[in-house]
Amino acid sequence: MIKKINSFTLLTLLITASRAFAQSGPQADHNALYVKDLAKSAAFYRNVMQLQEIPEPFHDGKHVWFRTGAHSQLHVIQGAAEVFEHDINTHYAYSVPDIAVFAKHLDELHVKYGNWKGDSKSPQLRPDGVKQVYLQDPDNFWIEVNDDKF
Repeated sequence: MIKKINSFTLLTLLITASRAFAQSGPQADHNALYVKDLAKSAAFYRNVMQLQEIPEPFHDGKHVWFRTGAHSQLHVIQGAAEVFEHDINTHYAYSVPDIAVFAKHLDELHVKYGNWKGDSKSPQLRPDGVKQVYLQDPDNFWIEVNDDKF
C-alpha cells in the first residue's frame, strides 16, 4: 500500500512539475494598435479580417478588442494623430485554413493584397510550404495571412 501511494505521489509531482515548467515562460496575451480612426479600423478587423469583437473594460469609446486566438487578443485604441508608413518587415500574422478562400474574400471586398515583393494578388510560398499574402489595415500596419497548420 505504501509503495502504491509513493508511486502515485511521485507521478503526481512529476506531472505537476512538468506542467509548471512548460508554462513558466511568457505567452502571448495581446497586441495593441494605436489608430487614427477607431471606427474605420474596427470595421476593418471585424469585416475584412473577420475577427470576433469581444467586450473591453474601458467603455470610453476609445477601445475595441478582438479575439485573435484561444488566449490572445488585438486591442485597437483611438488616438494616433496621423497615419504613418510601416515597413513590411514589421507585421502581424494570422493563419487561415485556406488562403485561396481568404483571397477570394479580400477580392469581394476590393481589399488590396499581394506577396512580400508587392506583386498584386499573388500569394507566395515560404520555404516550408506555407502560402502567404500581405495586406495593410487603414493605418498602414502590415498583416500577413497564411495557411500554416502549426
